[in-house]
Amino acid sequence: MAGHSQFKNIMHRKGAQDKKKAKVFNKLAREITVAAKQGQPDPNLNPRLRNAMDAARKANMPNSRIKSAIDQAAGSADLSNYEEVRYEGRGPGGTSIIIEALTDNRNRTAAEVRMAFTKNSGTLGETNSVTFMFNKIGQIIFPAAAGSFDAFFEAAVEAGAENVEAVEDTLEITTQPADFMAVRDALEKKFGPPGEAAILWKPNTMVSLGQEQAEEIISLIDALEDSDDVQHVYANFEVDDAVMAKLAS
Repeated sequence: MAGHSQFKNIMHRKGAQDKKKAKVFNKLAREITVAAKQGQPDPNLNPRLRNAMDAARKANMPNSRIKSAIDQAAGSADLSNYEEVRYEGRGPGGTSIIIEALTDNRNRTAAEVRMAFTKNSGTLGETNSVTFMFNKIGQIIFPAAAGSFDAFFEAAVEAGAENVEAVEDTLEITTQPADFMAVRDALEKKFGPPGEAAILWKPNTMVSLGQEQAEEIISLIDALEDSDDVQHVYANFEVDDAVMAKLAS
């Protein structure tokens, strides 16, 4: 999945340049609040909360902000009821896009997502209109220096993982969503904290884009991510190295 890695590299580089830390923290805090509401406020007893807190710490969110987000779940500061919503659509060049949101106002979020598509050469679709082009998986990424491929493969498969793949200077472990936390915990105990760990939508078919269409879809993704309600955006495009370098510059 070289194209998928290219997409991630582009978005990570753009994220470092363009995103305001406050907006990132707001989204991470919302995920923590929802995770704590759905389970217990103790991360040792709530795998989703533990994963959300780990993501927040990797983004350098202050511990006081993390604690505040957990407190909100108990109603001490925020009584909003967030719900998870998924949107799907088509972008430039026939790309497919999945958007995951946490919202306390479906009408507001739908309007923001629809406007982003309309203004950026995309079309908002119906539920399940593009999910068949993605697989929902657990993905755990370690730096290759964390251990040998054979050691990771043996430990990951024993813990319930489906696949281990060497990608550039990393090892990517794939799981079923239901097995994600068990595999993550087993590998973290043996090899240390992963670089990334999340349940996500991974494209199973990629669309190759030139520079103009790649610029258009990145503008669309930026517009979608500008919504405070949008947590994650997934798209199935790839670009060649020369175009990627221009987009990342």
